[in-house]
Amino acid sequence: MAGVTLAHVDKRYPNGFVAARDLSLAITDGELLVLVGPSGSGKSTVLRMIAGLEAVTAGTIHIGEQDVTRLPPQRRDIAMVFQSYALYPHMTVRENLGFGLRIRKLADDVIARRVAAVADSLGLTPLLERKPAQLSGGQRQRVALGRAIVREPRAFLFDEPLSNLDARLRLETRAELSRLHRRLGATMIYVTHDQVEAMTLGERVAVLKDGVLQQVSPPMELYRRPANQFVAGFIGSPAMNFVEGTLRRDGDGWLFASPALTLPVACAQAGRERVVLGVRPEHITIVGPAADGVGVVRGTVALIEPLGAEQIVHVTLADGVGLVATVPPDAPVAVDEPVSLRIAPDSVHLFRASDGRRVGGEE
Repeated sequence: MAGVTLAHVDKRYPNGFVAARDLSLAITDGELLVLVGPSGSGKSTVLRMIAGLEAVTAGTIHIGEQDVTRLPPQRRDIAMVFQSYALYPHMTVRENLGFGLRIRKLADDVIARRVAAVADSLGLTPLLERKPAQLSGGQRQRVALGRAIVREPRAFLFDEPLSNLDARLRLETRAELSRLHRRLGATMIYVTHDQVEAMTLGERVAVLKDGVLQQVSPPMELYRRPANQFVAGFIGSPAMNFVEGTLRRDGDGWLFASPALTLPVACAQAGRERVVLGVRPEHITIVGPAADGVGVVRGTVALIEPLGAEQIVHVTLADGVGLVATVPPDAPVAVDEPVSLRIAPDSVHLFRASDGRRVGGEE
């Protein structure tokens, strides 16, 4: 196995579209790194540049100590798993698993040994004589994974491999991938637009927007200390609430003030500035109608989404600002009824209104 390093990589297409801009990223040997971002953020293009399927406009890519920037895909010694299974329909599972090894002209006994080992690890042994048409979606995806693993490459690249699976199979296959990574100790780069997949799979998560790397951190650091407003809003479900206002001095501390909310905040900011306060739905609690004090706001329940273990409550404040709160299933709320909410000052995040960058803070 080997690490993968991108240094100041750009990708510009002839029509002027920029898919990657000055991207520098180091994936260590044996790491599972997830590239996440909305559609069009450049994450699949980055993966394809690592694989050699797209040429870089500028910058370099190394796999291990080798500069592979100009090498063709077949000389990079990587394996890629796509969203589509891309299995050969006329071949059995055994033949699909071993096809890449036969192309490389490995000995028959080596091929048989590797295929048997991979089939056993992925639970494919009973299916070896079946053809793809006789397999379920999850089984086909396991065959696609096995075809990559059997090659024993220097790195694995996954381009949204679970997108075609239903919710239950996605969960099962995601857990299977995590176990597989721990067992193989392999370098893996995984692309997804699903932030739940990113948070549960990645040892580190790299967030992309418009081809620019926004932040790369362990999952919980992204959640607890997002570098900017985009990352804060993208990571977490339901998404973080945002309220725009100003900072002003309040004795020895700082006060966030807006028509919707006034709240003391921990901040190393100097002078008045327009800022955006962010608070996650799970950090908002329902309090009694007579409650008062720091962080209490009042509004009207606009929508309730019951999810069994919790409820997602949409509240409209007096000035029209909306907040979303995640509350227990037995919380006393009803649509069109008044409700009081409390926001703990130590749970909020602050971002500059001008550029979305994080303001010094409370954590």
